[in-house]
Order: sequence, then C-alpha cells, then structure tokens
Amino acid sequence: MTRSFLPFLFCCAFLGLRAQENPYEAVDERLLVESRWRYTYTLHLESNTVIHQAGEAYRFFLYFRYDNSFQQYLNGGFSRGSWRLEGRTLHYPFRMVDRFEITALNRKMLVLEFHQPNSKGTFQYHFVRVDAQEAPFVKPRNELPDVIVEAEKPRREERIAARKERRRLRRTARHNPPPKPTYINVELTGGGFFGGIDPVFKDFIHIKSNGRLIKEFHSLYNGLLVTKKDIPREELEQFAEWVVQQNFFEFERLYDCTDPACQKRKFMKPKPIPLRLSITYGRRKKVVTVTIWGKDERGIQYVDYPPALANIVDAIQRMANRIESPLVRK
Repeated sequence: MTRSFLPFLFCCAFLGLRAQENPYEAVDERLLVESRWRYTYTLHLESNTVIHQAGEAYRFFLYFRYDNSFQQYLNGGFSRGSWRLEGRTLHYPFRMVDRFEITALNRKMLVLEFHQPNSKGTFQYHFVRVDAQEAPFVKPRNELPDVIVEAEKPRREERIAARKERRRLRRTARHNPPPKPTYINVELTGGGFFGGIDPVFKDFIHIKSNGRLIKEFHSLYNGLLVTKKDIPREELEQFAEWVVQQNFFEFERLYDCTDPACQKRKFMKPKPIPLRLSITYGRRKKVVTVTIWGKDERGIQYVDYPPALANIVDAIQRMANRIESPLVRK
C-alpha cells in the first residue's frame, strides 16, 4: 500500500465511512436512485491489497438516474446505458463485467464486488458519494433543480417538552437497565494449502461479543498484518441469527476423509491446512473442523462438507476484509 493512500484511509476511519450494510438483505434501491459517485480505489479481496487508486490521471464518476439509466465519465469520455437492481445484484456493464454485488451502500459510500473472467480472485470498486456540483454530469434543461428543504426550528414550548421527555427517558433507563446482549464469539483459523508464491503461516479471525474484530494474516514475504475494526452490534446479531438458520449448530464436529485418495492427499504438497471454525451464540457453542478445506490446485475437493459451512466462512471473511481502518504491520 502506498504512503499517499494512507491519509485517505485515516480520513475514512475518522469520518466513519464504514460498510454497515446487512449482507443478508436486499439493497434499498432509493439509495441508488439519483446518486452520483466518484471512484476512489480497487481492492483485491483475498489479499486485502489496494491494486489501483484514483488520481489526476484517472478520474471516474458514475451517475444512477431515476429512469434506470446511468451516465459515466472516465478520463474525459462520457458514456451511458441502463442499470437494474435485483436483491444485492447490480446489473451494470463496465469493462467485460455486466453484474456486480453491492457489499456496502449508504449515504456516503458504495462498494461494488465482482469477478473478472480472465483473472482469479474477487475485486471491489470503492466509491464515495458526491454532490451534483462535484460531478461532471450536466442536468437536462427539462429537469427541475435539486431543492434542499430545511425544517423550521421548533418553538420554545416544543423544545421544553422535548427536553422534559429526554429527562424522563433517562430516569426510566436508570431504573430499568436494558438486558445484557446475547454473548457471541466467532473464531476462524486455517484453511487452504501451504505453498505457492507467498506461503501463509497464519490466518486467524476473531470476532468478540462487543463487535471487536481482529484479523491476523502472516505470510512469508508480507510478514504479519493485523487488522482491527468494530462490527456493529446489529450486524453481529443478524449474522448470528443467520448462522442458526444455516443449521450450523447441527453440523458434525469433524469432516474428514472417507476414501484412500483423500488420505493420500493429506501428505502431498502443497500440504493442506485444516480449517477450524468456532461459534458461540448464547448457550450454544459449536466447533467444526475440516481436515482439507476447499479445492487443491487441480480443482478437486477431497472432503465432503455442507455448502452452508462454506457460506458461513465466506461471510466471516467478507466482514474481516472490508477496509474500515488502516492495517497495522508487525
């Protein structure tokens, strides 16, 4: 990551431009309609590496119109087309990709995730919202100008009544404290194969009940990278409920080889690294171990485990790989 990009990350952390969307629900289309966005950087999700960022030589703006058409500006050139939203999938053509997954969308940021057909891995385009004056798009003459409606200031009697109501609510809260939130703890360790260009010595994710997420990723050439961030309590509870719906607590404790070819693969190179996932939700706790996780270099999956388990692991990785604070290198 270049030094020039670090101030941008610190700025994002300071302003609270965090992806707080629920990854298990559809996107609110109203946040896209008549929105303008400025491209900031591209992230390679698996390695958590910024591979491209905007600058004076690369300016990219995107405008989603109310009639499901879009306009885009890329380095001095304008183009247009149509867009459509299905759940969290955005149908929008750009550079050999015609569909993107919206992994984060709020009033300040937009993250579009995609897979390129000619390369491996998952990538994300990150945008920040801009005003109409900051974007290079020209509003048609037949459209009304944007109007900002300011609410009238409350009257003195209303302000006094609101103050009394806030005091009453504070007194009620002191005498009736809310119940403690349900205990949640998530630990994900290992997975994959040891080898390749940059062998991985450690890949560990821990999400505590207070929402604190710590990811430690240690490879041969990049050293130890520690990512720390906070997951909103609401999102953490939604994730835990979703895990219950996936029947995680009914899974087997161990998924291992059932044939000689699988047993033989354990001792071949690159050596498989067992995956261990531990989730605690209230009084329920489950630890699941998979001796050979995923597919090897030949595309063979040796151990049969539930597809829902792969979905849960993918959701944890997505929470950990979102850029929300600078990386700490040790």
